[in-house]
This record gives sequence, C-alpha cells and structure tokens, in this order.
Amino acid sequence: MRKIVLMFFALLSLSIKAQVSKTEIAKRLEGYKVVKLTADLSGLTPYQKQGLRYLLEAAKVMDDLFYEQSYAPRAVIDSIEDNKTRAFAQINYGPWDRLNDLEPFVKGIGAKPKGSNFYPKDMRPSEFDSLQDPKKRDPYTVIIRDENNKLKVVPYSEYYMQLQMAAESLRMAAMAFGDDTSFAKYLRLRAEALITNDYNASDIAWLDLKDNAIDIIIGPIENYEDQLYGIRTSFEAYVLIKDMAWSKKLEKYVQYLPELQKGLPVDKKYKSEQAGSSSQLNAYDIIYYAGDCNAGSKTIAVNLPNDEKLQLEKGTRRSQLKNTIRAKYENIMVPIAKELIDTVQLKHITFDAFFSTIMFHEVSHGLGIKNTVNGKGTVKDALGADYSALEEGKADILGLYMITQLYDKKVLKEGELMDYYVTFIAGIFRSVRFGASSAHGKANMIRFNYFKEKGAFTRNDKTGRYTIHFEKMKLAMTSLSALILQLQGDGDVDGVKNLLKEKGTINSELQKDLDKLSAKNIPVDIIFEQGAEVLGLSTFPNEPIQPLEPKTLPKPPFPIIR
Repeated sequence: MRKIVLMFFALLSLSIKAQVSKTEIAKRLEGYKVVKLTADLSGLTPYQKQGLRYLLEAAKVMDDLFYEQSYAPRAVIDSIEDNKTRAFAQINYGPWDRLNDLEPFVKGIGAKPKGSNFYPKDMRPSEFDSLQDPKKRDPYTVIIRDENNKLKVVPYSEYYMQLQMAAESLRMAAMAFGDDTSFAKYLRLRAEALITNDYNASDIAWLDLKDNAIDIIIGPIENYEDQLYGIRTSFEAYVLIKDMAWSKKLEKYVQYLPELQKGLPVDKKYKSEQAGSSSQLNAYDIIYYAGDCNAGSKTIAVNLPNDEKLQLEKGTRRSQLKNTIRAKYENIMVPIAKELIDTVQLKHITFDAFFSTIMFHEVSHGLGIKNTVNGKGTVKDALGADYSALEEGKADILGLYMITQLYDKKVLKEGELMDYYVTFIAGIFRSVRFGASSAHGKANMIRFNYFKEKGAFTRNDKTGRYTIHFEKMKLAMTSLSALILQLQGDGDVDGVKNLLKEKGTINSELQKDLDKLSAKNIPVDIIFEQGAEVLGLSTFPNEPIQPLEPKTLPKPPFPIIR
C-alpha cells in the first residue's frame, strides 16, 4: 500500500506548476532572512566532532520523514522545475504557505488535509470513532487502509523504514561519545526507541542529562501537524551546543515554580498539582534544524517532554535557542518595534526582555494542571484538536505573569518591568505575521484581541503606533490567565471554541499594520545555512569515523543494521 502511495506522489511531482505567480513567490521568499548556523567547535575533541557528524546524519533522516508526513517524499519537492517555487516549497515542506494560513501556491493542490498524511484522505470521522484498536490514539502510529479497505493502525517503527538508518547513526554517535557515559546512554536508548516505538526510557535518560556539552532532541515529538485530532506526532531534530555560562545563570528560576503555582490567580482546584521538581532551564546555540521545527516559522525554544505523566513525575527541560533568538531579535523584532511602537516607549524594547518572554513562555507550560477537575480525563484529551492553541495561549500569558511575580520579588533584576510589557506586545506583532492558522498564531490573536478589549494598549490612528498602558495590561494579564486556566481545568470544549472564534482571528486594522511591515521589507522569519560544511566538519564519506579504543566503546544493545 505504501509503495502505491509513493508512486502516486512521484507521478504528481511531474505536473506541479505554480498557482501563485512567480513574482509573488519571489516576494514571499524575500520575507525570509538567511542566517548561518555556526558555533565555536574548537573546544570539542576529535571524537566529539566525529559524533557530531553522526548526529547530523540522524537529523537528516527526520527531515526526510517530515516531508512524507506533511505532504510527500522530499524527491517530489526537489523535482519542481522553477527554482524559486521549489525553494519556497522546501521552506514549507509542501505546497502550502505556512505563514499565510496554509494557502496553496501550486496548481492542482487544494487545501491542506487537516490530518496531513497521518490518516487516509477519505476517512470519515465515524470510521475513526468505530475503529476497535486500542492503539488508534497512540501518538506514534499512522492510520492506513488494509487490503480490505478497512482502517488499520501501524506503528511508526514499522511504517517508516528510514528509522533504521537514524537509529544506526545514533548508535555510532554513542560510540564516539563513549567517554560521556550519560549522553551515550541516552543516544543508545533513543536509537532503540526509534525502532521499538517506546520513547519513555529515552525521555527519562534525556531529562537526567546535566553536563553534556552537545545535545540532540530527535524523534516524533509535537502534534501541531495533526490538525484533525491533535494526536499524532511529527518528526524533527535539533542539534545543540550547550552554553554552560548562560544555563548556569538561568537555573535559579526553576526553583520558584512551586511558589508561583500556588500564587496563580485562580481557584485552588485549578492549581492543585505540583510542578516537577527536577525541571531544567538551559540555553543553547543550535547548529541544525530538521523536520517539523524547521517548517515555516522557526522554533526558538523547546519545552519537553510532552507526556503529562512524565512532566508531573520528572519535570521538563526548557531549552532556549539563544543564537536563533538573537537573530530574530536583531533582524525582525527591533525593525517591527521601530514601525509600530510609540516612539517614547521604544527604549523599553530590549534583548533581555525578549529572551525572558520566550524563556518564561516555556517555563509556564509547567504551571496549571494536566488533569481536568471534573473527571473528563487529561486536559489534552478533553480539549482535543483545540488543546494546542489554548496551551500555547496559557504559556504566553503565564510567562508574563511569572515575569511580573519574579520582578516584584526582586529575583528578576534586569531592566524595568515596563521593558517586558512593551516587548511582549511587540512580540505579538512578530508572531502574528506567521498567520492565525497555527496553534501559536491563534494563541497570539487571542491575547492581542483580549488586550485590546481591556484597554491594555491603544493605537494612534494618525501614526499607526501602539502605546502600552501598564496598569490596564497588568489587569488584563491576570484575568486572561484565570480564564484560560479555568477553561483547561473544566475541559470546556465549547468555551474554548467560542474563545477561538471570537478572538482567534486577525482583523482588518491589524492586517493593515502587518502589511505595512511587509512593505518595509521587514523579514517575516529566518531560514538557515546549516550542516557539516557550514560548521567546518568534513562530510561522509570523505573522512569516515575512526573507532575509539575498545575499552571506551559502549556495547550497543543490538547489532548495527547496515
């Protein structure tokens, strides 16, 4: 069955032609600023550099797999004849513009299926509901049709055979990092997870890592691509170099989570759970993006794992991608602020505030509760496909709440509190340019429209600039925090849908301001020059990995597949 599907996509590639004009595609391409992802690798040992190359190889497999999940094998996109159309499709991992509400930009392509390639295109909701397989809601499976045209659940580990190659690369990397026993253990466990579909042990091993200079986040992780049910996860990878000094600076904030949880502005039943005590807060320079995190708008911070039970037991790790945050601040945030923020308040736009709003967004995923207060199960299961948008909205607003609380306690000492509020609003303008179709886009619009309704800012019709009103914004922040926490705790599906419908859209006035930013040629987002050559590492097979001394080689859990 899968071979037939791939043959269909291969034939489809022969007829792909631009639907959006070439001029328009060229203009949209100009909206992305090219950034080179590099890092100082001079302190790495030869073995670490060898291991790093294998991590890059594993990450490339995740990239190929996400092409299949999103649309079709990479070869389909690579076959597009027009250079700019092909480049734009590569940015979007398919023929839909992710920063323009998933508008199709090639001929013959309709709307993007809400279930991407996780489900049969002709699957009826009633079919899924009546499927009697307990694994049908497993996030690491696909739904296909069997030889009798019936729905069938297939684990990723069986469906995506390329996972064998990624697992082998991780095992080889584990050998190169043999001196770092904890990191090598994680890599071996993650390799095993890719081919067994069981990720729990590797998630725990990853959370236990503390002092590794190199890191990789890899596998099927986020469920944003599944907009049908919000269940199935997409492949992605981040290859990271840890900034030890910055990470040390940030770690103090995590200890305040239990205290902040108790102080949330909501009834105690909505804050009865405890945040994981082993949560980490680290800063990294990222040197490679692959798959879901590289599609359309680029991820700048990560909060994992997503498993609610594991979060409660072990906490999470919040990873701030410092070099990407800096690139977006300098190339996008500052130019936006100069166009839309009141000139008197421009002094409040700072990198420290921008970094902090992003960082505390990730930390705030750990606040609130994971289980409903009325027996509807987990918040995620109760809210279904709308969970992601509300959860991102919660993290946004509680991030600002955390900043306010920590600043008042004199724990957060950088700048003025107004810096964070003004930068927060400017950050909405940056993020809503990604469109309102994604979970993050909807979250941004809820916040923007709620703040506008509460008078947290006003817009000067003559200048088109926004002025932030501190006290009103503080009140709006508190009331919106309470609203979202209650909707989550109650598992209130109708309430969430109403909130998204009423406040999750971009109005004409805001669109006019966003168009102004485009007219000024301010980038919408960034794209990367990345990989072994950019890092100054030779690529395979020019300089094959040399084995370590036998005494330092960890034994793989099973034979390497070649």
